[in-house]
Amino acid sequence: MCCAATLTFSTCTTFAQSLITAETVARGSVVHYIDTTFAAILDTAGVASIKMTEGAPLTKSLLAVAEERIDLTTSPLMLHFLLAKGVGPYKDLGEEEATELAKNVQALYFYVSAHQLVGHYSGSGMHDINDLTGKHVWNGPPRGVALTDGRNFLELITGMKDGEGYHGVQTPWGDLVPTISDRKVDAFTLPETLPSGRIKQILAAGGVTLYDIPSDILNSDVGKAVIDAPGHAPFSVPVDQYKAAYKGSDIAIVTDDDTFDTFSIAFASVVPAGLDEELVYRMTMAHLEGETKMKAGAPFASYSGITYGDVDGVSQGACGFVQIKMHPGAIRAFEETGHTIADCLKP
Repeated sequence: MCCAATLTFSTCTTFAQSLITAETVARGSVVHYIDTTFAAILDTAGVASIKMTEGAPLTKSLLAVAEERIDLTTSPLMLHFLLAKGVGPYKDLGEEEATELAKNVQALYFYVSAHQLVGHYSGSGMHDINDLTGKHVWNGPPRGVALTDGRNFLELITGMKDGEGYHGVQTPWGDLVPTISDRKVDAFTLPETLPSGRIKQILAAGGVTLYDIPSDILNSDVGKAVIDAPGHAPFSVPVDQYKAAYKGSDIAIVTDDDTFDTFSIAFASVVPAGLDEELVYRMTMAHLEGETKMKAGAPFASYSGITYGDVDGVSQGACGFVQIKMHPGAIRAFEETGHTIADCLKP
């Protein structure tokens, strides 16, 4: 049984009349960083006092927002999709109730937690990621969305399925780095930030070669289907910029153009649809004004796709299978600061 910790962000300014109840995951992740930094930004701006519970499972946090038991959390867009369909962890709600609850969840802003990549040690003797026949490949933890994404990613690039061409290896996240660095596998695919602390640990044991999705596959119907799948968003960074994030490390990028292209894991900061519009407006304005603080606090934040500008929906992983809307207060803040919001995101 997991224990949750509670953080309180409070301010003495006369403007902070609201108490925001929020939940986030355990420390040490992109999600925790973005949630707690946002809370600190709201506090500094005098918008609200935030009572944040750490270590909460996001499946339950999303439901708590939908049922208006808390005011703020982060949602992987895949979870919102599952709630809207009444499947997966929400199947016991029934489709009709789950669909209505999903409508009661609206976004303030979007971001991505990681992007999918595949690689191996440069000195391993491998020269082509498509040649995985008989190879052992770390493709995820023992279960969950990350494992599904890893298997789908390898099938997209190589045409091979786990157990039919290559041998998939799964371990808990905590065993990932030693499994790879001890050469217990020939290659790996995993979702990572840019830069990634795990990749840096892997690099400590030797140079690494990483691959993106080749352009012909990326632009194929199958490639587009994977990029557009629920919970995904497109990811594209110039190769020189990608390598610069690991400056001084022995890292090689294999790509057929000048960009590193793959998919990201899409998230949104969400609130109940009925949360006071003026409060949400002020929260979102604080978010937009806090861009420097958010990006300065962690090296990966600049590549996390956090929305501070125009929001077209597709780039954020919405307006397709995921039909989440933005809160009217958030829309007002973005539009008043000169940014456009796609019609598909408006209630």
